[in-house]
Amino acid sequence: MRPIDAMSVLVTGGGSGIGEGIARHLAAAGARVTISGRRPDRIDAVAGSIGEACRAVVGDVTVPADRTAMVAAAVEHGDGRLDALVNNAGNMYRGPLAELDETELLALFHSNVVGAVMLTQAALPHLRESRGAVVFIGSVHSQRAFPGASPYAATKGAVETLTGVLAAELGPDEVRVSCVRPGGVFTEINQRAGLFDDETARRRLEDLGPAHALGRIGTTAEVAEAVEYLVRAEWTTGSVLTVDGGLSLGVTSA
Repeated sequence: MRPIDAMSVLVTGGGSGIGEGIARHLAAAGARVTISGRRPDRIDAVAGSIGEACRAVVGDVTVPADRTAMVAAAVEHGDGRLDALVNNAGNMYRGPLAELDETELLALFHSNVVGAVMLTQAALPHLRESRGAVVFIGSVHSQRAFPGASPYAATKGAVETLTGVLAAELGPDEVRVSCVRPGGVFTEINQRAGLFDDETARRRLEDLGPAHALGRIGTTAEVAEAVEYLVRAEWTTGSVLTVDGGLSLGVTSA
């Protein structure tokens, strides 16, 4: 296992939810973490609460100049290195097929798939130099069908497929590409799914707890543990690591 101490990691969407959890976990383990996001107040607050190990850079993964700035900030914060990229930033758009809007659908693919691919491209020269790692964040939506979630599920299916293709392509450069597939975890993206307040969103998600084999939803820290493993594991690539409490098993009440 590659040591995490002083490893330089860029985490997109680090201002809340899973991205924030990953940043906190990796910084606590000794990594130098750079987080990006579109909301300056949120990413500054997260970076400030983590301390000197974390740097914030404002940016949108769908904007080329912002992607360049993210990579540059991470390399600078990492004393000239970038050892890992965690493509976590993403949005949620859902609805029945008969009501889907093409513009919204294209925007979702831009943020969840295209932006991540192009940011990986921007980071690639540094990852080649460090023999580093890329981690995508997938979703149990690619394994278990939730009616109305076709746009989001399609983007996560794309990300999981990209994981294998890029792992094969970048293997000769010793750049590892993997993916974490979480189950039910409470984050702001639940509100973007049409649940308009924290209480409603949390209650709806926790109602899904019995559908997990382990009987509960997960935490951002538990997803972050899986990310750390994939960042450090030197003989793991092309892997989609399911961390979903057994939700994808299709458990039903007796």
